[in-house]
Amino acid sequence: MANTLSAKQRIRNSARKAKFNRLHRSRARTFVKNTREAVAHKDLGTAKEEIIKAISALDRAAGKGVVHANNAARRKSRLMKLLNKATPKK
Repeated sequence: MANTLSAKQRIRNSARKAKFNRLHRSRARTFVKNTREAVAHKDLGTAKEEIIKAISALDRAAGKGVVHANNAARRKSRLMKLLNKATPKK
């Protein structure tokens, strides 16, 4: 258990930041999961809507420092590759 006032404050701040980070990380993961499921079910219309939401959530999380910018870029790239692979060629 923390003894000093500053240590107690750090515990409070850490808990508040963890809650904030969990919210944004969970939101991004949910949209990524929805996109992957839509692609797996060959529902490309829904997949395109969901990928926009996923990219937005990943960018927002990266902007807030919840995930690293390169991590968000890698996930977006993988989602786009997955969607492009699923769409029929013209």
